[in-house]
Amino acid sequence: MVDLSSQALHSDRILILDFGSQVTQLIARRVRESGVYCEVWPFTAGDDRIQAFAPKGIILSGGPASVTQAGSPRAPQSVFAMGVPLLGICYGQQTMCEQLGGKVEGSDHQEYGRAYVDVSEPCALFEGVWAPGAREQVWMSHGDHVTALPQGFRIVATSEGAPFAVVADDSRHYYGIQFHPEVVHTPHGAQLLRNFTHSVCGCSGDWTMAAFRAEAVERIRAQVGSGKVICGLSGGVDSSVAAVLIHEAIGDQLTCIYVDHGLMRAGETEQVVATFRDRFNIKLVHRDASEMFLGQLSGVTDPEKKRKTIGRLFIEVFEEEQAKIGGADFLAQGTLYPDVIESVSATGGPSVTIKSHHNVGGLPEGMRMKLVEPLRDLFKDEVRALGRELGMPEEIVGRHPFPGPGLAIRIPGEVTREKVQILQKADTIYLEEIRSAGLYDAIWQAFTVLLPVRTVGVMGDGRTYDSACALRAVTSTDGMTADVYPFTMEFLTRVAGRIVNEVRGINRVTYDITSKPPGTIEWE
Repeated sequence: MVDLSSQALHSDRILILDFGSQVTQLIARRVRESGVYCEVWPFTAGDDRIQAFAPKGIILSGGPASVTQAGSPRAPQSVFAMGVPLLGICYGQQTMCEQLGGKVEGSDHQEYGRAYVDVSEPCALFEGVWAPGAREQVWMSHGDHVTALPQGFRIVATSEGAPFAVVADDSRHYYGIQFHPEVVHTPHGAQLLRNFTHSVCGCSGDWTMAAFRAEAVERIRAQVGSGKVICGLSGGVDSSVAAVLIHEAIGDQLTCIYVDHGLMRAGETEQVVATFRDRFNIKLVHRDASEMFLGQLSGVTDPEKKRKTIGRLFIEVFEEEQAKIGGADFLAQGTLYPDVIESVSATGGPSVTIKSHHNVGGLPEGMRMKLVEPLRDLFKDEVRALGRELGMPEEIVGRHPFPGPGLAIRIPGEVTREKVQILQKADTIYLEEIRSAGLYDAIWQAFTVLLPVRTVGVMGDGRTYDSACALRAVTSTDGMTADVYPFTMEFLTRVAGRIVNEVRGINRVTYDITSKPPGTIEWE
């Protein structure tokens, strides 16, 4: 009998208790990147559950509340009695100090954004990174600060607005830092977290995709047994990797259903069919429902109504195809760990942050099947790494994120076949030039939008009255924040020239320089 418990699969585990910070997921990303398995739970997690998880260390995240206010969140008292190392970050530092007998007060000197800490004493968190006397850049986000330390703590670093910027209780292995080490704006933050997980907590760093692959295969086989599984294949990274992993575990017990809504990028449907039928020999049902989808979208201009229409039709077609193959016992989904984290807010209630266009369907109430979600422990880049471990082609695992409703949300206003074809051609040229310039992997997401305006232009000796399109490209290290990719004018001029010359129906091209604030998972 294979033991499939979390304890058996991951002997080194870090628990992150979430107090509502918009960047809590980044703490988990940094910990995972160092080869240590971790999970994010709301701070309301029960004592029994925490004890059963048996973490080697606990991290208390930041959060928007003020420790000075009555009823503000507190860490479970049990974490202070477990005898494991603790790291409090920002709000986590403040509530840890307050709960252990220290004091937190509001401050007239708030710190938001880039700041500098002065390292005064050596500390286990600083090994190989910071030395006494150094001044180091960090990223702050606080209005309150600690003003009195609990017994046993010492100050090891200060900042202008935080006299207790880093504190340590060496005997209990408790540490508190006022800044955010998880964001890229703290240059050595990842190493500080690694020192906590490896040096302080004693984690070995053996969390690898090869190990996850073997563990996941055993999990799937144990869950499914001799049952049948169907998987809604979208062509995106998540469902594709989930399908290949499940097929490795149970073979022909899996059938994939690919609902072609006619809103994919040019050539992607053919690529999906060839990859899964020919390369991986996976049973695949390909349903071309593009006429149905485009017909139902006729005259629809509201973006939310478009998404709901696509979602409804997707489920209807999926259920039709499911009935044709005789049903199944399990439904496979490419749920990722950010979805799991966001499905429960820091207060334990349903999250309202998941945007409606992340998924086009969902699990209908009448579809009486159990879920198989083999990727629910993984972040997006970990899913890509797993896909490479499974031998999947780079054009699939390295693909930029693509929304479930496809090009429909990149065509403001009514969606027609003509508009889809125009956008597909423009998008193909844009991505061809990005790949040709060797920039595809440096960009998190790039796409073209067919704007709901027509402009007058002169092409050759004639006047034109055609559509305008916008180009967008953003960079991201975590999928939660994004900055504009700085194309050269030479590149943009070349792309615009090709689109205007090669795509009939477009006579103007613009470049969208919108960035994205933190707190969401994907751009589109």
